[in-house]
Amino acid sequence: MLKDLFYYIIYPGFLFVAVSGGILAWFDRKITAWLQFRKGPPFLQPFYDFFKLLLVKETILPAKGSKITFLLAPVFSLTGALLAGLLILLPVLNIKSGFSGDIIVIFYLLTIPSLTYIIGALASGNPLAAVGASREMKLIVSYELTFLLIIAAIILKANMSIKLNEILLVQEDSPFIGSISGVLLFIVAVFTVQAKLGLVPFDMAEAETEITHGFFIEYSGTPYAFIKLAKYSMLFILPVFLCSLFLGGLQFNGLNILWSVLKLLGIVLLLTLIRNTNPRVRIDQAMRFFFVWMNLLVIIAIVLILFGL
Repeated sequence: MLKDLFYYIIYPGFLFVAVSGGILAWFDRKITAWLQFRKGPPFLQPFYDFFKLLLVKETILPAKGSKITFLLAPVFSLTGALLAGLLILLPVLNIKSGFSGDIIVIFYLLTIPSLTYIIGALASGNPLAAVGASREMKLIVSYELTFLLIIAAIILKANMSIKLNEILLVQEDSPFIGSISGVLLFIVAVFTVQAKLGLVPFDMAEAETEITHGFFIEYSGTPYAFIKLAKYSMLFILPVFLCSLFLGGLQFNGLNILWSVLKLLGIVLLLTLIRNTNPRVRIDQAMRFFFVWMNLLVIIAIVLILFGL
C-alpha cells in the first residue's frame, strides 16, 4: 500500500511529473531567450511563477458566468494531466502497479486539459474568453482526429496491441522511428503535440496580441497557478509519450539515464524551435493543415505499415 502511494504521489507520480514539467518549461524559456539574444530566466523561475500565483496573487472571480465551474475547470485540467502522466510513466518505467498502459485510456486523459480550458473560459462570461474557447474547440476537432489516427497506426505497427508496455517490448530491438512509416508518424505527432500544448503556430486560442490570453483572460491567483502547473505537466508528459511510441521509451538506470534525458530534451528543443521560427496561423489554416495534410501523411504511413515499411 505504502509502495503504491509512493508511486502515485512522489515517483513517478504527481510530484515527479510536476517538477519535471517545471524544469522543461525553464529549458523551453531558456532556449527561446537564447534564440532572441537574451539571457533568459533563472533555473527556478517556473517554480517562482507557480508559487507566486498560488500563495501571493489574489484570485479575482468574474462578475458574470458560473463561478463554481470557473474554479473547478483548472482543478480538473491539472488532475487529467497528472493522471495521464502517471499512467504513461508506470509502464514506461516498468513499474507493476495495477495499470499496464492502455493507450486508449491515455488518449482520453490527454484531452481533459483542453476540454476543461474551454469549459472554464465559457463559464467566465468574458466575450474574449468565448472567442478563445471557440477557436480551441475547432482546433481540437482537427488535431484530435489526427492524434487518434497516429495511435491507430502505432497499434497496427505493434501487432494490434493497445498496451503501452507491450508496444515498448516490440520496440526493444528496433524503435518505430527506424522505419519510413515511423518517421512520417513522428513528424505528424510532433505537430499534433505542438497543437495540444497550444504553442505557436497553433496558439490562436490564447493569442496574446489578439485576444489577450483568450480563454485564460479571467484567471488569476490559485486557479491560474493550477493552469500553469497543468501546462508544465503536459510539456513533460507529451514528449515522454512520443518517446514511448517512437523512440523505444525511457530507462532511468545507469548510462540509460543520459540517453533518456537527451531524447526528452531533443523533442522539447524541436517544439521550441518550431514555435520560435513560425508565425501564428489562422484557425481555418490550422484546421486545413491537420484535416488535409497531416491526416494524409498518417494514411500514407498506415499503407506503408501494411507493406511492412
